[in-house]
Amino acid sequence: MTIKVSKLSKRYNYQTIFKNIDYTFEANKAYGIIGNNGSGKSTFLKLLSGFLTPSEGEISYTINDAAIEREYIYKHVTYCAPYIQLIEEYSVQELVDFHFTFKKFVSNVDKKLFVEILGLKNTKDKFIKDFSSGMKQRLKLALTLLSDSSLIILDEPATNLDESAIDWMHHLIEKYKNNRMLIVASNRKQEHQYCDELLNIMDFK
Repeated sequence: MTIKVSKLSKRYNYQTIFKNIDYTFEANKAYGIIGNNGSGKSTFLKLLSGFLTPSEGEISYTINDAAIEREYIYKHVTYCAPYIQLIEEYSVQELVDFHFTFKKFVSNVDKKLFVEILGLKNTKDKFIKDFSSGMKQRLKLALTLLSDSSLIILDEPATNLDESAIDWMHHLIEKYKNNRMLIVASNRKQEHQYCDELLNIMDFK
């Protein structure tokens, strides 16, 4: 996938979040989105994912030189963020079954291996509502990274994770980001270690 952003601006009421972003995200590369808290990093990710509409400017998507309309880009994206909610009435196994009716697993991963990678083999029948915030974040990351998608978006991926879980996350990203575009919004330098380029939202105020 390639994403081309042209003169992109976003406003809420009379407040301009950012303006005139020109940037090209190239296939099979990793990008870090940085900027002060409240600068618009999450808003920018929502625009790239097709969830929000720009106030001005355009975003174009191509996969293997074929154009993808914005309303269909969700089919090619997996997204992990603190504000994305899980279905808490489901068990882990039920949630995995549900999620993968819409997405395919990445190569060489199936439901059994997914639960093993997640590290929740003994709690696969436990309800999501009974999980800690850290366990829920691990589950969201695994669903995002182990789904077959052209674009992986991670917004503050280390939220609610302890040091061992952060190490687990980094290992998962390094192993499964290949041949896909990865975009990470975070001000933690640890999350930039696998990024080829950094884009600072503060440059577009």
